[in-house]
Amino acid sequence: MTSLNGSSIRILQISDCHLGRDADESLLGLRTADSLTDVLERVVEQEKPFDLVLCSGDISNDGTTASYDRFIQTVRRYLPSTPLAWLPGNHDDPASMRTIVSAAPKSDFVSIGGWNIILLNSRVPFEERGELPQRELDRLERLLESDPVSPTLIFLHHQLVPVGSAWIDQYVVSNAAEFFAITDRFENVRAVSWGHVHQEFYTVRNGVDLLATPSTCVQFKPLRDDFTVDSAMPGYRVYDLHPNGVYTTQVSRVVERTYMIDMASDGY
Repeated sequence: MTSLNGSSIRILQISDCHLGRDADESLLGLRTADSLTDVLERVVEQEKPFDLVLCSGDISNDGTTASYDRFIQTVRRYLPSTPLAWLPGNHDDPASMRTIVSAAPKSDFVSIGGWNIILLNSRVPFEERGELPQRELDRLERLLESDPVSPTLIFLHHQLVPVGSAWIDQYVVSNAAEFFAITDRFENVRAVSWGHVHQEFYTVRNGVDLLATPSTCVQFKPLRDDFTVDSAMPGYRVYDLHPNGVYTTQVSRVVERTYMIDMASDGY
């Protein structure tokens, strides 16, 4: 995929949709299919067209094939021709994701408009924590070595650095140092983005932006040692990738919606 006439590329990042086999799947009382629909409705009403939709994990809440079909059908209802990419989170089942054949999203690498997009799998089977297996670190290194010039974004599910919420930072990528040992060698890496934490986050490390994207459903309150639900609305992140290697990004959220969320919950 390439940009037209050197124009900028737009990427929509959504994350942590937590869809289920059935449309009435809920997370802390919130029907996740409804909130994803609200997010996508806002996207088509408020945003310019996109060149790529990327979901950074926890697409499903139960790992069923039906939930992945539901995700693709829902996105296609609003963005029928936009290319899709996804990667697994701790709630996902990669085997079920691989059963999606006819409309299978990209899951490893996308080259678009002079930019490289690398997708990594930080899922540890049957665990909440993140870790990048050696095969993923090797693949990351090969991709960066094969093109050390083109501006590059990297996506995964788990956070690579603590976001300041102790309860979820115990699940940080356990071998993040090995990841950074690779990316520190390549000046073309512009940003690394993840989901998992259900909140917006931004910091800079060695000149590389580190970002977290809100969930399309329930939000977790930032900077809390214990599990705390936030009243912030479901959201998404937009990237504008420019031909000169510079990018801009912003988070937008659903407005004017009322959700039945268990705000007093101490976990999920």
